[in-house]
Amino acid sequence: MAELRRILFVDNENTVLRELETGLAAMRGQWQMEFISDARAALQRLDEERFDALIADPCLSGKDGASLLAEAAQRHPPLVRIVLAGPSERSAALDALAVAHQVLAKPCDPAELRATIGRALALRKFLGGDTPLKALVSRLDSLPSMPALYRRIVEELQSAHASFESVAAIIGQDPPMAAKILQLVNSAYFTRAQHVSDLSQALRMLGLDTIKALVLSLQVFSQFDAETLAGLSVERIWRHSVRTGALARAIARAERAPREVENDAFTAALLHDVGKLILAANLPNIYAKIGPLCDAEALEPCAAERRLFGAAHAETGAYLLGLWGLPESIVEAVAYHHHPRDREPAGICALTWVHAANALAQLPDATVGVLDAEYLGALDLLERLPAWAALGEAMPD
Repeated sequence: MAELRRILFVDNENTVLRELETGLAAMRGQWQMEFISDARAALQRLDEERFDALIADPCLSGKDGASLLAEAAQRHPPLVRIVLAGPSERSAALDALAVAHQVLAKPCDPAELRATIGRALALRKFLGGDTPLKALVSRLDSLPSMPALYRRIVEELQSAHASFESVAAIIGQDPPMAAKILQLVNSAYFTRAQHVSDLSQALRMLGLDTIKALVLSLQVFSQFDAETLAGLSVERIWRHSVRTGALARAIARAERAPREVENDAFTAALLHDVGKLILAANLPNIYAKIGPLCDAEALEPCAAERRLFGAAHAETGAYLLGLWGLPESIVEAVAYHHHPRDREPAGICALTWVHAANALAQLPDATVGVLDAEYLGALDLLERLPAWAALGEAMPD
């Protein structure tokens, strides 16, 4: 029988705890749950027993939620940390965001909460073994936090009054971000015949999903300091990511993929290499050994990463995006973009377009084996490769 996952819930209000216990009753066969109303008692329980996840209110007596999560992160790095915040707790929730993997609105639908916790716990399959990375990926000071501007845009898009103008107004409150968005919109990647200087017009031309993905990727990349990345070029990875994103979207569109799949492929492609930044930022001395190891033993970079860290950049980036609650299709596309046959079940999806675009975007510098011809052949897509390559050749350098 599989070992039960241990989940600790902390909230000041006993009524809320009882509602959680009732709403999650169906999970008793999979989770061992405890419900506590005191932050100090919660820390004591975390020290006494190994828990997999901590779900906390941001406003607690004796110790606020952010302090509880910060101390829990320091003492127990692998712990998944989620905040459940009510409408009046927005300020406290923002404070807790720096030490939480995800923030959910309270009251939270039990099905959504079950799915969120379950997804976060399932992501640990990428972190098997006792490696430095296993502790690294769950330490918030080692991972980028969910970008606040992106979260605000997502919240706005979920509201009844969302519009191009309202989203443009949110982005406009961050002038550097607005400038970067307009710069990208006017770049050759988006092949616009006329210059666009108005943010609302840019949103209408590209669509809200594209703009949302650009904001997320730009903010994620901005959280890394190039001076601490063991010689890794953030700018070079960013240029490759934008090129891959534009190509993944173009391939998906050429193959008449559903719009949702096209958008997921674009987002995943923009973020597919974020794991490299995480590894280089947190373990620069080890990351610097990847190139020499590849040269000495003729290894591909992913194999060298697994040798040194226990996991490669693909699954590391996927773990982060999964903790943030991005759709499973995006998480999978990032996790398997180098080895798509590892995904089960096989089938055409966002991963297909990201894998092809990543390989084609690296030509003519790609190493042998970057493109999985057997995978594409099994999907009856191999004959489409020349057409996709032509799309890549039309992309700017």
